[in-house]
Amino acid sequence: MEGPSSDNYRSTSSTEVASSSSSPPPSHEHENLQQQPPQQQSISYRVNISISDASSSTEMRDEAWSCLVVLVTFWFFASMTLILGFYGSVNLHLGPNCSRLLQASSFFVQDIKVRADAEPTPGPMLYGFSRPPLLDVETTSSETHNVTIPINFHKEWIYYLNEGSQINVSYSVKSKSSYPLSLVIAKGKESLIEWIEDPSYPNTTLSWNIIHGNGCIQQEIVKPSDYYIAVGNLNAQVVEVQLDFSIRALLYNTTRAYYKCSLNHNLCGLKLFIFGANAAVLATPGPEQDRESDGWYVKLSYGPRWVTYFVGSGGMTIIILLAFRMFSKFQNTLGDGTGFQVGDSVPDRTPLLMHKDDDISSWGSSYDSVSHDEEDLEDRPGATSLEARSLKDVETNTPRRLCAICYDAPRDSFFLPCGHCAACFTCGTRIAEDAGACPICRRKMKKVRKIFTV
Repeated sequence: MEGPSSDNYRSTSSTEVASSSSSPPPSHEHENLQQQPPQQQSISYRVNISISDASSSTEMRDEAWSCLVVLVTFWFFASMTLILGFYGSVNLHLGPNCSRLLQASSFFVQDIKVRADAEPTPGPMLYGFSRPPLLDVETTSSETHNVTIPINFHKEWIYYLNEGSQINVSYSVKSKSSYPLSLVIAKGKESLIEWIEDPSYPNTTLSWNIIHGNGCIQQEIVKPSDYYIAVGNLNAQVVEVQLDFSIRALLYNTTRAYYKCSLNHNLCGLKLFIFGANAAVLATPGPEQDRESDGWYVKLSYGPRWVTYFVGSGGMTIIILLAFRMFSKFQNTLGDGTGFQVGDSVPDRTPLLMHKDDDISSWGSSYDSVSHDEEDLEDRPGATSLEARSLKDVETNTPRRLCAICYDAPRDSFFLPCGHCAACFTCGTRIAEDAGACPICRRKMKKVRKIFTV
């Protein structure tokens, strides 16, 4: 039994078939889509891109603290280098007629201390001056040494001599078979050690001589330092030698010293004024003919002026913090004026990119770079491959899908970590190499990924 409902159903079906048969082909639809003029939408929006956002401020703060820690650590190691290295304790071996000038920066050194082993005989003296004294006292001393040099052994004597001094050594080798000896004058302990390691190499010392019989050696002093007179036996038997030293030395004038201390008291300390040219002289008496002396061993130390180090550390920290604070304010000022406006001046200027007719928040996002129309094609089981291909071509050639830099290639790349998509892979790679920042959000760019369309 057929009722009116069946007739209605039949007429509706025929109407749908007719409308389906009367629909234009896909090519006509593509032509209509191309001929349709773009809709101009007056959308006004304002985007302010500022470097002083939360993430940038956090990164800047972390970098500032990291730099501060590095600089404070550097200052700490520099201070320790001054205290323990440049102004560290040192052991000195002093010979007769020694006149050593001691100078230190009063900003970093508070006092000079000299300690010696207690001896009943007259020993070294420490003198203090408000300015460096004159080197104008000349003295001459003579010593005679009769020594027996064992096989592969050496004997040495040390003298601290200032500029303008002179050494004269007369020798007389007492050997039945005329075995020669090696006589050297070495400047500094390092030069003496090099000669001991290789006695046959002459360039390690200031004066290198092979002696036998009788003779004399003379050496001028051009720089203040410790000088060693040493004689070595490289022969296969013991050799005796007589050495006569005649040393003309220049000493500092100690008559105007305001501080005098004898090291017979075991310890002498000289306080330095923070302002002024402070100087100290460590002097020893002349040689004694009635006894063999190996010199004096003293320990020289500098007391650090801790106020300078603490004030310097605090001042440097404050300066660094102020510099970073001013830099942060300067960056914030630049960030407030970095925003750009689009749409407010539409009547006056033509935008480079056409306005989007859909959600603006997805403009430039890599996750929204795939067209919503492609999802519609997947949902429509009746859509043909020709329609999908035509729609993709239209979207590729649409200005809002083209690269915002070269305007030739499609936007087939996105930036990490922000995820914005605004350029082709070639331009995106160039931006990452040149600027290193996303052109949309100005965040630091780590990588550029390519979007492959299947």
